[in-house]
Amino acid sequence: MKKLFALAVLLFPLYALAQSGIPETLVIDVPTASVLDKYQASLMTRAYSNGTAMESIDFGVLPQVNIGVSIAVYELIGNSEDIKILTPDFQAKWKLFDGNLYFPAIAIGYDGRRYGYIRPIKKYLDDRKGGYLTMTREILIPGFDATAGVNLSDFDHHDIYFFLGTSLRLTDWASLLAEWDNINNMRDSRFNVGARLYIAPSLALSAAVRRIGRGEENERIVQLRYVTNF
Repeated sequence: MKKLFALAVLLFPLYALAQSGIPETLVIDVPTASVLDKYQASLMTRAYSNGTAMESIDFGVLPQVNIGVSIAVYELIGNSEDIKILTPDFQAKWKLFDGNLYFPAIAIGYDGRRYGYIRPIKKYLDDRKGGYLTMTREILIPGFDATAGVNLSDFDHHDIYFFLGTSLRLTDWASLLAEWDNINNMRDSRFNVGARLYIAPSLALSAAVRRIGRGEENERIVQLRYVTNF
């Protein structure tokens, strides 16, 4: 019963009435400079390793300002009855500059989401992105967006990380995704690739492989994102 209730909580937002358009606020994990419009809401369900499912809900509360909250349930998917609700996280983004012919769009934000929870030792494979600055611009050809930025995962240790991301819109219904995240040293950096299908104007299905080249830490994810108004 607990598992059915948790799954219902995670998937219920997908029944909201859809509106048109999906602002691309993330490549896979890398935040772009895009934000939701005021009164828009994004509802994202991600399924990943160890039967974990995460629901992220973001709102456009002011022009160029988004806030949201995320919660994950460990071992929700599968046969285990001993599921664990992980600590909720929050995210926020403020778009400072829309970009123009010469300069990219710029945003700052905070992302507290962490992935790769290991239950026996109660730790995560990935640190939260924390505070970040990101810049996005279309380059070279129409539909090819590049993102670059810097983040400070842990304010106590002051380690600076970098990230790069690209998305190529192949057709009206498909995009290819690639990113190099958590760049500080080669061992801890993450290379992720994926694809996104636009099932409807407000509904996108993504599949990706994360931590490529990291052996047993390699991970496959499936993600469904829905955008509506409130």
